[in-house]
Amino acid sequence: MKIRSFMMGALLAGLSASAADAKIICTVISDADTGDIVVQNGNCEERFTPASTFKIPLAVMGYDSSFLKDAHNPTLPFHKGYAEWGGDNWKQPTDAVRWLKYSVVWFSQQITASLGEDKLTEYARQFRYGNADFSGDPGKNNGLERAWIASSLKISPLEQTAFLRQLINRELPVSDAAINKTLEVVEGKTLPSGWAVQGKTGMAYPRNADYSFDTKHPWGWYVGWAKKDGRTLVFARLTQEEKAMKGSAGGRARDALFEEFPSLLATD
Repeated sequence: MKIRSFMMGALLAGLSASAADAKIICTVISDADTGDIVVQNGNCEERFTPASTFKIPLAVMGYDSSFLKDAHNPTLPFHKGYAEWGGDNWKQPTDAVRWLKYSVVWFSQQITASLGEDKLTEYARQFRYGNADFSGDPGKNNGLERAWIASSLKISPLEQTAFLRQLINRELPVSDAAINKTLEVVEGKTLPSGWAVQGKTGMAYPRNADYSFDTKHPWGWYVGWAKKDGRTLVFARLTQEEKAMKGSAGGRARDALFEEFPSLLATD
């Protein structure tokens, strides 16, 4: 397939960004089989916090280490003191499916606590997942709680798609069962264009100079893969919103990408 016109892609990206009150930092789509870049617009090489998109590699780690058994085992109860800023959906008994669907941070923290920093770092290095830094905020010793949320762990959009290619092609140094079970629990949707998409959103706030959060300019991620007619693509979309809005910046990044997907793949 020809790489479609950069000018057309830039125009489409600009329209979506305006509609969502966000700027698109990067859109990258590549062929899962060949690795050929189909779409690449914007700053796709700089590393940013992965936010909740880290749940995909963390699911692989969880299944490979046997912390996770299957889609519903273990089902862990919510306890007072757990992260609860996600509202009532985070206060329910949670399994792998609910964890990914509702992006439940405390469930992630149970997996990272079980693995420990050394094992997390080893996995991430083997996966070539960004900078593989789980040290957390400087001087806070909180890497197991939030390294992936506007903290030490960082990854570029291009590295996201490289990791996803390894996952889809079963090239990660983990068991086949860990990959298969991860693929089963990642939320999916079939678009009107016929593409069957699975992926994970992510949202995080940048840090101000005093290390407080800039709540007016959140990043929004959507990363995953799409299949149609025997072809598989992997993709990453990263945005940064220009004003505070209710809801998920990641959800808005996902929805905008869904709308643009057929046009982004149009040939010259």
